[in-house]
Amino acid sequence: MAEHDGRAAPLSRGMVWLMAAASGAVVANLYYNQPLLGDIGREFGATGSALGWVPTLTQVGYAAGMLLIVPLGDSLERRRVIVTMTGLVTLALVGAALAPGLEWMAVASFVVGLTSVVPQLLVPFAAHLAAPAQRGRVVGTVMSGLLIGILLSRTAAGFIGTHLGWRAMFWIGAALMLVMAAVLRVTLPSHAPAAALPYPALLRSLVGFVRNEPVLRLHSLLGALSFGAFSAFWVTLALYLQSLPEHYSPQVAGLFGLVGVAAAVAAPLVGRYADVRGDRKINALAIGVLLFSFVVLWLLGRWLWGIALGVILLDLGAQANHISNQTRVYSLHPEARNRLNTIYMVTYFVGGATGAYLGTTAWTHLGWTGVCLVGAGLSVAGLLALAIGGRRAP
Repeated sequence: MAEHDGRAAPLSRGMVWLMAAASGAVVANLYYNQPLLGDIGREFGATGSALGWVPTLTQVGYAAGMLLIVPLGDSLERRRVIVTMTGLVTLALVGAALAPGLEWMAVASFVVGLTSVVPQLLVPFAAHLAAPAQRGRVVGTVMSGLLIGILLSRTAAGFIGTHLGWRAMFWIGAALMLVMAAVLRVTLPSHAPAAALPYPALLRSLVGFVRNEPVLRLHSLLGALSFGAFSAFWVTLALYLQSLPEHYSPQVAGLFGLVGVAAAVAAPLVGRYADVRGDRKINALAIGVLLFSFVVLWLLGRWLWGIALGVILLDLGAQANHISNQTRVYSLHPEARNRLNTIYMVTYFVGGATGAYLGTTAWTHLGWTGVCLVGAGLSVAGLLALAIGGRRAP
């Protein structure tokens, strides 16, 4: 493979789509358990908040992986880190497939999250190699693959869980990761480290970026709030569908992932807009769409077509906000994109873990109305943060 130095180099369309496919395949590991929660709970005799620890710890593990592992992309050869983590997540998925009880499943879910950080190494890698005028489009394309992976993971898990059992999904995921590790090892270019810093210095530098970059702080908060709302819906959807008089199966919950794929088509378009415009209008519009999606889900959630409409709006709003955030964050310090991405994505997934916990807790006590209130409340908080923080962050 061709060697690259620290300078941005042209990216072929094929390489961009490979990064998008790899991001989608690896990030899917985080979401296999969501449409399967009902089946997992029945086997282990768990319900409500106890069962909610499975998706919550997956998100917490992902946040920990981004904090502790992703910064290494600035100081180690990136391909090696990416391939190593893809191999390790294979072992974590095997652990989930073998779980004998809820406690084991919760720990395995944390490790799956911890090792599934490959997309957060690939996205800044793609941004670094892209020409500045195309960075938003490239990030949008890779993010479209990531979002499709998130959504189709639920579809695949629902279908496989219904027909083969929930454990089969984790065995299949492990096999896919083995194949992906081999593909990435052969096709990704070798890339020299951007910053030869010791590991403790890498972690200490994160504090300086948080302290000195108001743009980073604002967009990290916007990402956390929107992903919290997103997660509150998705972690409770299977439980809600099973509670309806029709008692819909996990396969039906998974099929809503196919509906949300429509939003992923907009990702490159959002990226192109972010390349041209430097303002935050797209954030305000995106969070507004997110808020409206929960109004639709509350009013029309009794019918499958109403949920489908809400899913399209939900995914479109969350995705547009996320891509706009990342494009702005990656423009701050080119030599530190992995560390900037660490700060942004740790905050983002802490928001997701919080939303997952709030969603399952609200479902236990207030049902579907509570879930929609959590999502709408987090969306309103995002609009308020944008109105207040946007005046301070140039």
